[in-house]
Amino acid sequence: MIAPDLETGTNRLRELIEASTRIVPFTGAGISTECGIPDFRSPGGLWTKTMPIPFDQFLASQEMRDEAWRRRFAMQAHFAVAQPGRGHLALASLYRAGKAPAVVTQNIDNLHQASGFAAEHVVELHGNTTYAICLDCAARYELPWVKSRFDETSGRAPDCPHCGGYIKTATVSFGQAMPEEAMQRADDLTASCDLFMAIGSSLVVWPAAGFPLRAKQNGATLVIINRDATDFDDIADLVIRADIGAALAPFIAN
Repeated sequence: MIAPDLETGTNRLRELIEASTRIVPFTGAGISTECGIPDFRSPGGLWTKTMPIPFDQFLASQEMRDEAWRRRFAMQAHFAVAQPGRGHLALASLYRAGKAPAVVTQNIDNLHQASGFAAEHVVELHGNTTYAICLDCAARYELPWVKSRFDETSGRAPDCPHCGGYIKTATVSFGQAMPEEAMQRADDLTASCDLFMAIGSSLVVWPAAGFPLRAKQNGATLVIINRDATDFDDIADLVIRADIGAALAPFIAN
């Protein structure tokens, strides 16, 4: 069912939420655009202007590692000031109410944690851009440390002082293996929910895009909230094509 208008959609969503006992929210870039973080794939998105650096190129080239960090620091103005939006706050309300045990996200911006989810209950399929790790020894580095070394060497990406490995944001790049633990947790949550809410995701990135289908096949009710149509709209029980914040604002608990 595609909701004919926002009010009809939110009213039906309220009924589904009230009838559910275990909700799994699954979020994509669309939930964070009102927070000042641009998305990637839509017209005008980041990848229409600058193609991402694949993981194999990051590993093979100092120049690509330098460029990856230059881009990351160029985006810091967006990430540093971003605060949770209405969508994040609504999902955090469901979490505090015991309706949603966790959130599964394709986002890397840390805004679910900032909205009130405990870090252990945010399942990050594509990692987190607010800190860095050594790809060899897994040592964690905070971004100000990386930035200071980057600036001191006139834009050269630093290597790990412990083992000499490459330091990269804790995100999953194209060509990099998906995090096994996060994928398994997402699969377990999907298999056990009675309401799956896909929010702000284009649902084109696999294998993550398979979770809504798996939820539906397991008997869960499927809700899709997204500005644009997705390939899964035909199987969804409810589709709300609207601004994410506007659609979820009624569910923010005072």
